[in-house]
Amino acid sequence: MNNWFKSGSPWVWLSAAGVTISLISVVGLLFLIASRGLSYFWPSDIHQFELQDPNGIKSTVIGEIYETEKVPAVQLGKTQLDLKGEEFVTRYLVKTGNRELVPLDFRWIVEPMVVEQSQPKSVAVIERRTNGNFYGFIEKVYMDGKQVDVDQLDSFIDRVNDLQDDIIDLQKVDIGAINYELERIRLKERKAELDGKLNDAKKAEFATDRKTLNDQYLELESRLAALRDEVKRDKIVVRAMDGSKVDIPLEVVIQINFNNDMGFFAKFGMFFAQIGAFIADDPREANTEGGVFPAIFGTVLMVLLMTVIVSPLGVVAAIYLHEYAGNNAFTKLLRIAVINLAGVPSIVYGVFGLGFFVYMIGGSLDQIFYPESLPSPTFGSPGVLWSAITLAILTLPVVIVSTEEGLSRIPSSMRHGSLALGATKAETLWRIIIPIASPAIMTGIILAIARAAGEVAPLMLVGVVKMAPTLPLDGNFPFLHLERKFMHLGFHIYDVGFQSPNVEAARPLVYATALLLVSIIVALNMTAVTIRNRLREKYKALEH
Repeated sequence: MNNWFKSGSPWVWLSAAGVTISLISVVGLLFLIASRGLSYFWPSDIHQFELQDPNGIKSTVIGEIYETEKVPAVQLGKTQLDLKGEEFVTRYLVKTGNRELVPLDFRWIVEPMVVEQSQPKSVAVIERRTNGNFYGFIEKVYMDGKQVDVDQLDSFIDRVNDLQDDIIDLQKVDIGAINYELERIRLKERKAELDGKLNDAKKAEFATDRKTLNDQYLELESRLAALRDEVKRDKIVVRAMDGSKVDIPLEVVIQINFNNDMGFFAKFGMFFAQIGAFIADDPREANTEGGVFPAIFGTVLMVLLMTVIVSPLGVVAAIYLHEYAGNNAFTKLLRIAVINLAGVPSIVYGVFGLGFFVYMIGGSLDQIFYPESLPSPTFGSPGVLWSAITLAILTLPVVIVSTEEGLSRIPSSMRHGSLALGATKAETLWRIIIPIASPAIMTGIILAIARAAGEVAPLMLVGVVKMAPTLPLDGNFPFLHLERKFMHLGFHIYDVGFQSPNVEAARPLVYATALLLVSIIVALNMTAVTIRNRLREKYKALEH
């Protein structure tokens, strides 16, 4: 046994066991997120429960079963239900929707209350823009007040969705551009007033431009009113689970599906359609429904900006520390500072970014370059630029340490040989040292991306919001608006999971968003790994 320990075999097995446990944990976590997240998009069967309570009162409940669990019968002892001596009782968490009729989207149903359970093929799942899903049986379809055949419903919904897209484009693109230009005119007028250059000719010019834009706005407003009138034309009458008839205007309907009447391949196609809508659509209903496209866009944009900022800063700092700085107390102090920066809590970076970047630098920029906008801040408020810079400072130690490691592995003979052949130190760095160290630099960037994409705490202070009215990128000059606030997938998970008014409805959405965030991080990292491997192959000859 003593010889076995001296051979080092126990440490090999211990290391292998540690790696195995880590891999199992990671795979288990990913499996949990993927299974819970992807199930959110699969069309669920719709169940109809015929219930009878202990007093003999009968009722009907229609909805999706979200969860099934067994509870001890003693917990239901005061309900006067006939538990038939069972030790455990099954209960179902059912999403009933129909917010016009019931106060909550979800309710628990215990199995002893169920008289009959069925899955009617004619029950419809009506996905709406507001008030969540509605479950019921479609009785009638009206077009402009006249009853028509139910078979025409799909074409009516397509028409409404096309009109809704036109309304959104008109509001966000055309009318949004006019509002943006009107604001620019106001700021130009204010700037001319502050500079003492606001004369009668300038006032007339601004008035003319404003009148032209107002005329265009009135024209667009009339088009918008006409579209809204058209979209209100049709409606359906639905019989709810309590037997009441509910009129639902098609203007609030996104799609209608008959899940119980779908085959496997139809559900499979709808599964991918739901994933596409989740990625491409905007969120609705306090982020508990709809898609997450603004959060995806904000996350990717912020990470790319952070990468552009941290890469040159980290590489230059590492080159100075390794190639130029002397081996003295000051250099040692710098290295200690870099190492300590890696251990600072991320929320501290957020406080620093808010105080230094937002209030100090941003406020100064507003005073110097945007006095006409004051007291409304331009760069003196949290935004995507300050978020990217804050996370660049947060991930800077990772890039510096990784780059220094790559530089330290390059033999000194290569530097001496380059200098002996007549190259300057700058040429040696640019043509020999940096290309050989580029895989290590990319490794640092990969680690920086992985950390920055998942950070939430500092972003809550320097730029992220629950709902951003506009994206940082649009069709208005200068097109990329770095001063705007943005949405982020990490904060979206926190908001939906812990701040949502409807926790049960939000739970599957949390897993789906987490899966999407992991996928984006993996995609960004795989891109960086591919670039690193190509650089390693390209400059392999220089290492030998």
